[in-house]
Amino acid sequence: MSCTLGEVKNRADFIIYWGGNPAECHPRHFTKYALTPKGKFIPRGRKDRTMVLVDIRETMSAKAADIFLQVRPGKDFEVLTILRALVKGQRVNLDAIAETGLKLEQLQDLVARMKAAKFGVLFFGMGLSMTRGKHMNSAAALTLAAEMNAFTKFVAMPMRGHGNVTGADVIMRYTLSYPFGINLNRGYPRFNPGEYSTIDLLVRGDNDATLVLGADPGATMPKPAIEHLKRTPTIVLDPKVTHTSRLSRVHITTAATGITAPGTVYRMDEIPLPLRPPLKSPYPTDEEVMRRIREAVQRKKPWDPVPTTAPQMA
Repeated sequence: MSCTLGEVKNRADFIIYWGGNPAECHPRHFTKYALTPKGKFIPRGRKDRTMVLVDIRETMSAKAADIFLQVRPGKDFEVLTILRALVKGQRVNLDAIAETGLKLEQLQDLVARMKAAKFGVLFFGMGLSMTRGKHMNSAAALTLAAEMNAFTKFVAMPMRGHGNVTGADVIMRYTLSYPFGINLNRGYPRFNPGEYSTIDLLVRGDNDATLVLGADPGATMPKPAIEHLKRTPTIVLDPKVTHTSRLSRVHITTAATGITAPGTVYRMDEIPLPLRPPLKSPYPTDEEVMRRIREAVQRKKPWDPVPTTAPQMA
């Protein structure tokens, strides 16, 4: 089900954006990769493509869409489930459809267009993956794309919200077999989104310290998670002052990757892009700081709990 943006550019004739606003959040996505560029099998570019936008409100991206479907907030999972049923020719509940804010005719038309496509792609954003349902929404979107392959070529791809999130997923996946939501407390990886995901851990208050590398959860996470970051020791590695660094106990200024430090970033289709810095920085890189922290920890003696003896019977 995976593909590259180059394949999308050259082959995709039916594009769905779900829970995202690429016109404002990914301004080059339309013009360089998905909607307007001419490709090998799409010689006329935009004229050979149909674009559908699914969102809870009309955004700037709706102006570029051929079809705009406005879903009621929190009803994405229901719409995806209904679409899966329609794809398989199963009966659907009209009352359930009415609750989504859409009509049966709209969903039937969408399914017919999806099946008629030569190459379809579903791009889903944080409006789908970070709202009610979270990872279950993403799983439903991926399953829909997989089931569409019984009729035509169809793929799904997340629209990443922050820099090099894909890189973190790729590294975790090939070192630990899972992309996120991983717990290593037992010495081996355990994967369970909703339990071990960062937001869930912070909201529940399960951790008593936090190390943040190149991210700003204090600007994007729910208030209970931010309050927990304030209450507990938080260490931040970042080139600049952020919402998270303001509430942290320790802020280590590091060199900016790609500007003053070399590194590799991964495009949202998992293509690695090496970066060569044009400037020098007096600050260490994230890698240097983490290596020093690791070496310092390794020099410490291992922690062994003091054995206790059971009281002796008189």
